[in-house]
Amino acid sequence: MNRYELVFIGQMGTGTIVPFGGSPFVERASPVLFAAIAASCLGKRIAVVTKISESEEHLLKPLKAAGIDLFVQPGETYQYRVIFPTANVDQRQSFRTKVGEPFVISDIPPFERCLIHLCCMGVRKFHLDLMRALKARGFRVSVDMQGFVLQADDETGAVHPEDVPEKKEILSTADFVKLDAVEAQTLTGADVLQDQADMLEHWGSFETIITSSEGAAARSKGKTTLVKFTNRSTRGRMGRGDTFMGSYLARRLGHSIEDSLQFAAALTSIKLESAGPFRGSLEDVIARMDRSPGTL
Repeated sequence: MNRYELVFIGQMGTGTIVPFGGSPFVERASPVLFAAIAASCLGKRIAVVTKISESEEHLLKPLKAAGIDLFVQPGETYQYRVIFPTANVDQRQSFRTKVGEPFVISDIPPFERCLIHLCCMGVRKFHLDLMRALKARGFRVSVDMQGFVLQADDETGAVHPEDVPEKKEILSTADFVKLDAVEAQTLTGADVLQDQADMLEHWGSFETIITSSEGAAARSKGKTTLVKFTNRSTRGRMGRGDTFMGSYLARRLGHSIEDSLQFAAALTSIKLESAGPFRGSLEDVIARMDRSPGTL
């Protein structure tokens, strides 16, 4: 049996990013890479389960360099295009050009029970089936709701948010739930963060993380804690939520909600200042935490 503290499951990917007022560039990253690398600076035993074609195995280099153990199966790489039409980094137009094969329980190696974060993209039915199977085996499960909420048009590939009929089962099954402000509004119909957090908890979410351009909120046991980002630019907007959740979960393994929220906000603020995954050190994050205003 393989023993880890935290396992990330998701497709590798590449995307073309068109920033507002800037030149397009290629981002060789996906949710699973952003999240796992953000978590790696804390020295936990971390693994990634992913799928990739043999011709694109170079995309795994950042994960290997970060000391993350890889369980790789053959498959297609997730491909996407994201356009930011305004200076508001929460407004974007996304397109999926290739999704790749979904993950099923038979894809998962024999791990000892641990915390597993699902940052899968594609057909939502497969995500829920995988959640059910992992919980039945005794794993703690964290889920990013973007894999359920964000759906792509079959013809154009344009991504749009949709409500999720199975949302209450998903929320009550997961130990941790991650959303951004748009996804939370899509599920709840509310446009105020506090109302969103209240409704999600009422529907069964045990520990909820909601990110936005301003910062992040954590909701658990009737209490909502807020923290602001301190980034000086948004060059690295892609991967914000994945970076936040990866670092939050790794810190949360041994710390309080409040401390984990501050840690993830500091790390994500550093990442937001440059494209690509987090490249700083634990010392950089601690220093940023010391200069941050803390929770609100």
